[in-house]
Order: sequence, then C-alpha cells, then structure tokens
Amino acid sequence: MAEAAVTFLLEEVKEVLKWYKDLITGAENEFQQLNNDLSLLKAYLKDAAKKTSKEEVFRELERQIREVVYDAEDTIENCLAKAAAGKEKNVVRRKLDSNRVSLAKQVRSFREDKLKPTLEKVKSFATMDGPSTSVEESWTKQKKDQSIRQDKVVGFEDEEETLINYLMEPKKELDVISIIGMPGLGKTTLAWKICQNEQICFKFPTRIWVHVSQRFNSREVFLNILKKFTSNDMSNTSDQDLSQAVRSCLEKEIFLLVMDDVWNVEDWKVIQNVLPISNGNGKVLITSREKNVGIHANVMREPHMLRFLRHDESWELLQLEVFGNLEDCPEELQGVGEHIADQCDGVPLTIVVIGGILVDQRTRRRAISLVKKEWNEVSENVGLFLQNDKEKRILDVVGLSYNTLPDYLREGFVYMGVFPEEHAIPSWILTRLWISEGFVQHEEGKSLEESADENLDDLISRNLLMVDKINPIGEIKTCRVHDMIRAFCRSKALEQNLFQEIKKSKDGTLEPPVTEVPTFHRLCFHSDLTKFLSQRPKGPRVRSFLCFYKEPVELDPKYISAIPEAFNLLRVLDSKSIKFHQFPARVTNLIHLRYVTLYVDVLTILPKQISQLWNLQTLVVETKSRSIEMKANIWKMYRLRHLNTKAAIVLDKEWDGEAGENLQTLSRLSPESCTVNMSKRARNLKTLGIRGKLATLFNTMALQELSRLEKLKLMNDIQYESASEDRLVRLPQPSNFPPNLKRLTLSNTSLDWKNMSTLAKIDTLEVLKLKNNAFTGILWNADGDIFHSLQFLLIVNADLVLWEASTNNFPSLRSLVLKNCEKLQQIPGGLGKNLEILDIERLRKSAVESARKIESEKKVQEKQKSKWGVRFKLHIGPGCEQSPN
Repeated sequence: MAEAAVTFLLEEVKEVLKWYKDLITGAENEFQQLNNDLSLLKAYLKDAAKKTSKEEVFRELERQIREVVYDAEDTIENCLAKAAAGKEKNVVRRKLDSNRVSLAKQVRSFREDKLKPTLEKVKSFATMDGPSTSVEESWTKQKKDQSIRQDKVVGFEDEEETLINYLMEPKKELDVISIIGMPGLGKTTLAWKICQNEQICFKFPTRIWVHVSQRFNSREVFLNILKKFTSNDMSNTSDQDLSQAVRSCLEKEIFLLVMDDVWNVEDWKVIQNVLPISNGNGKVLITSREKNVGIHANVMREPHMLRFLRHDESWELLQLEVFGNLEDCPEELQGVGEHIADQCDGVPLTIVVIGGILVDQRTRRRAISLVKKEWNEVSENVGLFLQNDKEKRILDVVGLSYNTLPDYLREGFVYMGVFPEEHAIPSWILTRLWISEGFVQHEEGKSLEESADENLDDLISRNLLMVDKINPIGEIKTCRVHDMIRAFCRSKALEQNLFQEIKKSKDGTLEPPVTEVPTFHRLCFHSDLTKFLSQRPKGPRVRSFLCFYKEPVELDPKYISAIPEAFNLLRVLDSKSIKFHQFPARVTNLIHLRYVTLYVDVLTILPKQISQLWNLQTLVVETKSRSIEMKANIWKMYRLRHLNTKAAIVLDKEWDGEAGENLQTLSRLSPESCTVNMSKRARNLKTLGIRGKLATLFNTMALQELSRLEKLKLMNDIQYESASEDRLVRLPQPSNFPPNLKRLTLSNTSLDWKNMSTLAKIDTLEVLKLKNNAFTGILWNADGDIFHSLQFLLIVNADLVLWEASTNNFPSLRSLVLKNCEKLQQIPGGLGKNLEILDIERLRKSAVESARKIESEKKVQEKQKSKWGVRFKLHIGPGCEQSPN
C-alpha cells in the first residue's frame, strides 16, 4: 500500500509541474528534485516488497512511508492554497514572491528532514541479504487455515447433490469441477462432505485430498498425491520425475482428486500439466476463492458458485453453535436469535463467530432478560461484533485474501468499509471515488475509468465484493460488501489510519472524540453529522468527507459553511445525503477538490467560482430543479471528467477556453447548449444526457460529431413545448446520430412507431430504452426493419396495442422488458427464439398468456440443447393477470 501512496504523490508532483507553474515560480527545482526522490523511493519499495521473510518489519516501514507521504501532501497543498488565494486576491508582488520562496524552503526542508531518511531506510531494507520467501513461516500460516469442519455441518444438501451429479457423469476425458465462493462460505466443508459421500466412495475407490494453500509449493502437492500410491520416500526425487510419477499413477486409475484452496490460475496450470487429460475415469474437484481459477480449470463448464445459507439453515447453524442442538433455545430468544442469524447474511464463518460471542454472553449471565438484552445489542450491530472478535477469526480468514492482493488494489479494497451495512454501492460512484482518492494508477493505453473498472472486476472475481445489480449489457451497476468483509476492512482501516467513522457512543458522546480529528485523513458519517459540526471541529489533514445516510437529511443553515471552513484541504466531498438549503458558496474555496456531490432542492445557478476548482474531476448535483444555468466556464476546467445532474444544464455559448477533451460524462445538457462547437470541444464524451425541447437539437449536426459517444439519453421535456409546431415529429437521419452509439434512451418524445425504422438503421445499437410514451400509436409493425445488434429492449408506459415482429427483426435480442403497457394484446412469439430474459409488469391477461407460451416453447428448446446453455427466465411482476382482457 505504501507503493500506491508514493505513486499517487508522484503523480501529484508531476501535475503541479505541468499545470501550476505560475504558482511555484522559484520552486521548480525543488519540485523536480522531489519528483526524482519519489521515483527512486518507488523503485526501492518494489524490491523491498519481495522481502516477505521480514513482513512485520516491512509493514512498519510502509506505515512510516504513508505518514511521510501525508506530510508531503500537507506541505505542497497548504502552500499551493496560500499561493492561489494570494493570486485570487491580487496581493502585492512582494508578498506573492515571499510565498513562493517559502514554498521552495518547505519542499527542501521536507526532502532533507523526512524523505531522504525514509529513502535510506527503504534502500537498506531492499538491498539486505535474505530469502524472498520463508517456507517455514508460510507453511505455518497455511496449516492455520487448513482445518476442516466435520461437526455441526448445516445446509448445502442441494449443492452437494448437484456436484455429486456432476462427478457421476460419464466423460471421455478428465473432468474438472470447481467450487467458487467468498471466504468463510464453506467451500472446503462442502468438498469434504462430497468426498465422504457413500455414492462417491463407491464410484471412486481412489480419493486424494490435497490442500494447496496460498503459498503454493508444487513439490509438496505432488508428494501428497503420491502418498496415496506408495509408501516410499520420494522427497529427493527431481521435479521432472515427480511430475512423471504423478501422471503415471493417475493415468489408468478411477480417481477423485480434490484440490482444496487453489489461489491463482498460475498455480492451477502447474497442477494441470501433470494430470492425465485422456483419462475419462478421473475427476478433479477444486475449491477456490478466485472465479478466474474456475474459469481456467474447465472452459467447457461454468464454475459452480456456492450459494449463501438460507434463513432456516442460518438459524439452525446458530442454534447448534450456541446450544449444541435444536431444542434448547428459550422461546424468549428465538425472535432475536433468528434476526441475528439473518444479519449474518448466510456466511457460515460469520455465524460461527457470532455464535461464539452469544455463548460467552449466555454463560456470563443467567437471567434470560439480561441475555435477551445483550442479544438485542448484537442484532443491532453484527458488523461491530465481528470486527471486535477476540480470536480474530475474520481477520485471519479474510486476511489470507487480502495478502494476495497486489499493492494497487489494497487501499481501494479497505476503503469499502466507509459504506454502511446493506448499502447498494453504484459502481459509477465507487470507481470515481477511487480515482479521486488516488487509489487508481495510470496505465499506458488505458483511461483511469477503465483501470478502475478492471480493479472492481478483479475484487469481484476474488469474491471480496458481491455483485448486486447488472446493467442490460452485463456490466456491474451496483455492488455490495458483505458484513464479514466490511468488518475486516474497518479493522484494517483503523490499523492504517485510512479512514474513521464518526458516530455517537452509548453515553451520547462522539467517538472518536472531535479532539482527535486533526490526526485523521478521511472521515465518514452514517449519522450524527449535526452534532459533530456543532463542536466546531478542525481537520487540517482531512482529505475526504463522506456522508452516507440511508435517507437524505436537512442540514441546519448555520452549518452550511462549517465543512469548508473546518477542512480546507479536502479532495473528496460526498454530501449527496445532506440537503443544503442553498449552494454552499465556500465550497469553491476548496481548490484541491477532485470529487464533489451536492444535494440542493432548488438550484437555478451553479456559480462562476466553481471554475476556481482547477483539480475538480467529478461534480454530481442532485436537485429538483428542471434546469440550471452554469455560470462557471467548464472550458477552462482542464481536469473535469464527469458532470452529472438530472437538471438541464445551460451553458454560455460565448465562453472561450481549450479544456473539454477530458470530459467523459455530461448529464444532462439543455438542447440549445448541445452545439457543434460543444461537440468539438468535448470530443471524447462517452455519456451524454439531453433534457428539453428536442426539436431544437435535431435541427443541428451536433450529435454526429461525437465519435466516441456510446450512451445517449434524450428526454423531451414537455414544459418547454408551447406550440404544436414545436412538437417532435420525427427522428433525425441515422447518420446524424453518434457513429459508435451503443445505448439509447428516449423519453416523452411521443413519436409514431414508424420512426422505429430510423433506429433500426443504427447498426451499433445494443440497448434501447423507450420510456413514458417515447412512441405512441396502436400498431408497431417491425416488418422490414432489422435491429442487427440490439440485445436489450425496454418499453415502459406505452399505449401500444398490436406489435408485429419476428426473430428476423431482432436476431440478437436477449432481454425484453415490458412495463405498464396495459393495452398490448400479445408479445410476438417469434421474439422468443434467442430470448434469455423476459420481464413483464402491468400487462393484460392475453399478453401474460403469450409470455407463458414463449416460456413453454423455450423449455422445449432448452431440452434439445446442451444442459450447460443459458436458462430462459420469465419474471412476472405486479399488475399482471389482474387487468381485464
């Protein structure tokens, strides 16, 4: 993690040298020297990180480096803030020169007093003699996690049956089945149950269990396999001979080989090389936390993703942990006990840890009323009790996954602890926060957003984050953090001083106390913000202020300027869950801000001073206003990448400036602001939303200039329509749309269904959403139109009655969503051939019956195909089958 912090600081120094030359005149040489020192420190850190035999020493060194990095950031950003304030107020030249001399002195002093001594420590550590790994130490760590639970095993009977059926299938070649799941889910326990199953024991007389572990040692793995076939000591056999011996022993056997706890694809490939692929009587069962391992283990079979325990299974396991049976739980504890079991979110390890805590409480106090009171406390905050587990079982188990993370993923992972329990985290917000916090490193040929998305995919593949929702083309829309993982992240964050949650203790005081705030770097709030601000905190080192309430709360007007006054070096201000009565003007003084979210109910103007935020990358504004006049010149905000709001932003057409090429998101823009000139400046836009009178927009060629635009939302705001001649009559020609458009949303456009022919000619279109009478009329005849690439179609609130279409019209359609189309008589049966998902809501009976007919036909179709194909899903929502025919 220290390397990531140094990399971020190095990027910051480079940005200062590039963009702020006018503020560092006279200090350029010191900044260049600082740049050189940091580059050297980063190089030494890479070498030092390989000395895992001195892991504890290195972790302490990392902690010291992080503090040095924080000191450097404080020095640079304080001086830049003073220089910028002086420039803004047009202070006299002598004073400005004095500030610049002071900056040079402070940077030099930091290099000499703090950075160089740290550099020498890292250099000494990196060049010291010693092994890169400690076999004895790592083997001890392996064995700690190697125990297999054989008693009080609950649930997964259906999973066991499914996997046994896989193992019993006749194959012509070696078959590999993988069980994949998050830490503590019970993968090893399930594999052990399967291995001991009578049917399996009869089928496979030779069963071999090998614990692979995090510290992979191929010799140990091969020797463990050979123990099943020979009692001879083969420890002195060469690697090549060992490999050949394993292959020879397995070549003609009917065997089941269980490879428990395979950590990465590279380890699996080493194992795979010695397996007899031609032996159809052999089966290999793998357990792993990494989905990629399962994918590479057998490309012909999807990895088996182990499910979470159900409610009844969770409650059964908790009773066994606390009482030893299912009969002794007092009636008074059953309700709260079941609630606690639910709060464990179906992870056996979490239930076992919480069960141990409940046992301790039960044995300490005999009065059932006192036990119930304590159980209620546990039920209200399972995450906190997991975090404070004295045996540190969560830390140990999740820590194994954490230790395998590359340095660039670690801070972003630990950062997940800032979010509240059960919080659905929009991936768009998460990745932008990571970028603004400096957790995402620049990679050649990739944007920061692409790198951040890859980091998110990586953490999900490692089963450290859970997918909550996906978008129509399979991208992650929202994700979640399991309470067990969250508890680990929060413990790690405290250890590393990455962030602090401010909350109210039982006695009504804040913890940690406000007096400690000056030492913190990031603050998060899930409640009690007003109480915190009333104590007039000061956080000279605080870089992030994060508020995640379940529901937005109103902030007392007297505190509207409290946040910018208390935390002048903020980079991240996420205050979307705080309702401001007006735009907090002093936020524009926070020149280091990279990420800002604001909630202002009525907002008509974004002030000119926003353009002072020269570091701003992401601005999100939540408001009920229909339009906002943008006074700030975005064409002078060089680092702005994302401007997001549901109100129509009105830009000044007379603005000059050369910025705009970094803009990727503009949502939403007024049609009159969407000009050819705007398109040329923001030529790298990927997402654009437009709200207003769309007839104005379609009279220009602005959209076709946006060659990189992939996502377009067009909302025809009828408030702007005053005369019938202004109404939208037709869509522009297909050539007037962005050439690489993939996703299109139309709302309130009231077009005739004949205009769908225009959209059919957009060959790149993959997702089409038609909302709120986007098209009107009784009949949509798609005959002659071919939507070549369309995979997802949504129609909401339409008066459509007859829809005539076939597979030929939609050859790539995989998902169809129809909601509030009460007049639609039937869903075209021909669409079902390639359909995978059909989601309906508020349709008449005849339309529902046509959906069921498609489902029946798909079941017949699936029986004729491979059993590994994608299963068709029909979801019937509320309002169906209740409306009259």
